[in-house]
Amino acid sequence: MPTTPTAEDKSAATAQERREAVTLVDHRTGKSYDLPVSNGTIRAIDLREVKTGPEDFGLMSYDPAFMNTASCRSQITFIDGDRGILRYRGYPIEQLAERSSYLEVAYLLLHGELPTKSEYDEWVHNITFHTMIHESLKKFMDGFNHDAHPMGMLIATVGAMSTFYPGARDIHSASDRTKQIHRLIAKMPTLAAFAYRHSMGMPYVYPDNDFSYTGNFLNMLFRIPSSSWKPDPVLVRALDVLFILHADHEQNCGTHVMRGIGSSHTDPYSAVAGAAAALYGPLHGGANEEVLKMLQEIGTVSRIPAFIEEVKNGKGEKRLMGFGHRVYKNFDPRATIIKRIADEVFAVTGRNPLLDVAIELERIALQDDYFIKRRLYPNVDFYSGLIYEAIGIPTAAFTVLFAIPRVSGWLAQWQEMLEDPEQKIARPRQIYTGPKERSFVPIESR
Repeated sequence: MPTTPTAEDKSAATAQERREAVTLVDHRTGKSYDLPVSNGTIRAIDLREVKTGPEDFGLMSYDPAFMNTASCRSQITFIDGDRGILRYRGYPIEQLAERSSYLEVAYLLLHGELPTKSEYDEWVHNITFHTMIHESLKKFMDGFNHDAHPMGMLIATVGAMSTFYPGARDIHSASDRTKQIHRLIAKMPTLAAFAYRHSMGMPYVYPDNDFSYTGNFLNMLFRIPSSSWKPDPVLVRALDVLFILHADHEQNCGTHVMRGIGSSHTDPYSAVAGAAAALYGPLHGGANEEVLKMLQEIGTVSRIPAFIEEVKNGKGEKRLMGFGHRVYKNFDPRATIIKRIADEVFAVTGRNPLLDVAIELERIALQDDYFIKRRLYPNVDFYSGLIYEAIGIPTAAFTVLFAIPRVSGWLAQWQEMLEDPEQKIARPRQIYTGPKERSFVPIESR
């Protein structure tokens, strides 16, 4: 028989509720409000109850650039910036980078668990089955100017893919979603390689599914059609690790765009094109390109002290690129892995002279109080550009290499958003600061 709660039980329950709430006092009215706390957050909609009167819309929070606002619940990626922790579905990034492959990580992000051997074999088959692109899509790419930026070509072509697969609009069909996920992950390297070959005026190399995912990509990039070129296994593995490190990174700018566009229930190709457009920016996916430009500008180790002083005194437009991160405040765990991978790559390709500049720049910056106080540490972009350049990839294509692996994270986030009953079409509020109501004046009287 159920027991009736005693007054003591009710008192304890009330005390527990208070411990899991914050009290807001509105000094405009003298009223106080208990706002429930869950997972370290309050619901912004609860602020709407804080009003000065019946006609008041209610309180809103103002958070430019979402510095302290959670827009969703997610089970995909965990980041603790203060402790330098990054995990996919609970697995530390260090373990995945050492023991896993990119396609295995992509499966983990999308399905929530690492695959069994049979699940992995089927997954790899489904991806490699879709690596070819429609011949009409290739003709579409031929229409770009020879000097078109590879990332601009990729964005436009991914968006155009939605017209080739009209079934992609049926986003509520799990089987159709799965089919588009396979296609996008499979075709991104092909589109990226074709964009690069087009910019170089070279004939396209079709996918060869005898290679691994990253091996096939390198093959499409660099193979001369009349030769039997094969990618170096060290470079294939290095690129696989870089793809793992870039696969997802919580609610960053591109992922936020993916979820925002996806919330309108459009097809995933359009959403991925929008997310890739966000990635195109130099403050997001283009940061490693900016690092390489900075290192080339410095040129030699002897010029580093002068460059550091220019950054510190704020004169000119000198910035220390590849240092600091919006989330990581002590170190970026991906940067540690990439630095090790760089040594393995340079053992095959030869040492890039800019590596000495990068190492010395890092050493000086990490010992300088100016950068220590601002918690500026090397991030994932600091060494990745040097690796890409060593592999033979031109600077303009760096952001494309970011987009290829990130598509699996975008799709995982998109799918999670669609299955979340709390999510609606994205529609942030604003604070209007324009003029009050005024009357129209005819043009002859202005």
